[in-house]
Amino acid sequence: MSSGPRIWIVRCIALAMLLSLGACAMVGVSNIKPHDYVAERRADILGSGRLSDGTAQSLNVVALAADACARAFADCTDTVARSGGLTDEQRLSTLSELWMSKAMKSDRANAGTPMDDATLDAYLQSARYAYAYLFYTVRQPSDRAFELRQVQVIGFYNFAVQRAVVRFFHELPQLGTQWTQTSLAGWTVLRPQTDVRLAGDARVPTELIPASNLRFNGLRNVYQRDGFGSNFVAVASPESHAAEVPWRNPGYVSMTGALVFDGHTLAEVLATRQVQLLARDPYRDSSITVGGRMVPLGANFTAAYGMWLARSGFASQSIRSLLGREGGITTPRVLLMQPYDPDRLTVVMLHGLASSPEAWINVANEVMGDEYLRRNYQVWEVYYPTNAPVAVNLAQIHKALDTTLQHFDPSGRARASQNMVLVGHSMGGVIARLLVSSSGDKLWDVVPLRANLSPEKRARVRKRLAPYLQFTPMPQVTRAVFLASPHRGTPYAQHRLARWIGNLIRLPVNVLKEVASLSDLLKGEGSGTATPLRIPNSIDNLSDTDPFIVAAANLPISPRVRYHTIIGDYKPAGPLVTSSDGVVPYQSAHLDGADSELAVPSWHSVQETPAAILELRRILALHAQAVRAGQP
Repeated sequence: MSSGPRIWIVRCIALAMLLSLGACAMVGVSNIKPHDYVAERRADILGSGRLSDGTAQSLNVVALAADACARAFADCTDTVARSGGLTDEQRLSTLSELWMSKAMKSDRANAGTPMDDATLDAYLQSARYAYAYLFYTVRQPSDRAFELRQVQVIGFYNFAVQRAVVRFFHELPQLGTQWTQTSLAGWTVLRPQTDVRLAGDARVPTELIPASNLRFNGLRNVYQRDGFGSNFVAVASPESHAAEVPWRNPGYVSMTGALVFDGHTLAEVLATRQVQLLARDPYRDSSITVGGRMVPLGANFTAAYGMWLARSGFASQSIRSLLGREGGITTPRVLLMQPYDPDRLTVVMLHGLASSPEAWINVANEVMGDEYLRRNYQVWEVYYPTNAPVAVNLAQIHKALDTTLQHFDPSGRARASQNMVLVGHSMGGVIARLLVSSSGDKLWDVVPLRANLSPEKRARVRKRLAPYLQFTPMPQVTRAVFLASPHRGTPYAQHRLARWIGNLIRLPVNVLKEVASLSDLLKGEGSGTATPLRIPNSIDNLSDTDPFIVAAANLPISPRVRYHTIIGDYKPAGPLVTSSDGVVPYQSAHLDGADSELAVPSWHSVQETPAAILELRRILALHAQAVRAGQP
């Protein structure tokens, strides 16, 4: 064969090979599981530790790769910022995530030490690019409501705010009280603008805790509102009072922080190095105006309450109070769960025997977790010494509530001072019922007066005992809810264990002094040593044979007050009328004339059950609607 044909054959073979190569498929396909697809779509630097698909695609457009960006960060971000191949939304969201990646890497490398300026700068850069994406691009946030990318960018912004604000907070002690701006990490930081109210009118919290860092045991739910800004618990120093007062403002309050950057155009925002913190009370503010647009404000309504309970020490203190030991409380306190709001209705919760505000752990949280109730109510919890007799606690709680109302609303015209709701569990329910009842002269027979007591001494005795035995309903209250309350006492108060505990109880010192004085006053004319007057303690008072409980059982409730009962039915096996919650018989908890009565399969701690909480929420919603309609 000549060379000509041979060359022709070689060329044909080469051509065939080239054609075959060109015909090879350059795109392959494979299947992934649905949940893997969802995880990949939602993954970003915050959730998975790797850059999101959106950022990876933007880098591909400008011929960059994630690894190369990590090695030459400044060149990478400069290329992204200047490239004409990306839209503003793509560019800004990508830069926000790249700076977030840098900040988090630096944070991890310096774990355990205060945040340095380079890390703070990276977080502020991330927040600024996210801020620009949200408010200074052509489309408004509402136009991107269904886009995953916006959700991711909001996450970058909120986390950057959290980390930056924590660093700001650590700088505050060095700035004093008169500063208006300071320089930090190459940024001009303006004095925060805030409407957060701290106990004792403090200007700066003593501690600022990111809510996202907290996990709680014992709380059934954590209630949050998704939105703009990062959530915190602001902690204030305990209030100091010139004189003892019964109310306590919350030492742990919810706060939402947002950073705003100077500038009115995209170019100005991207060029600025000036930033200001907006600190907001999410109970007062449901939205915030940023970048000329109103957006929903994020919130965590559980974190402050949970931190307060976790650090309260109520569990051991309530037992010391019951037994009258050192370290317990001796007089009632009115604990505000949120800063006082004159425009919200007030719910007052009273716990039971050997208990404390911990009795309402999930109740208060679930009430404030309901958006409608949160807009309409504020919660006060009464904390009182449960070793004192019911009559003494009744008088002191009534006085404490009156003093608190007078302090916050001297005129008595605020919405918070009208149409109040009392919610009482167990012994707290008995006290709540008496707070809305009229005694008349029906309780005087429980006092053993000697026949030969002079009229003058009788008058003095009556004057001394009147605060405990003669009372009228609180005019501010128009609704009450009683949970597992022994209005007619309980035979279990005579149980051997109850009597053993009763013998360990010491009455409060102020009650003992009052008893000693009354014993002397009750001594008959010409008598020798006075027979000591025996005052029943709280467990005595809960017996179904106790003279005070028997006499008070049928006192009339104010006709202005609508009331409800929630009753525990422990191990239901027969008719409801013969049942009990294991401590309180149905016949003692039942009240004729109640607007509603609900029996819940439950032990005595019925207030903790979901069914009871749902019923309470229903009642509170009904009350708010009735008040709004002018028919409480």
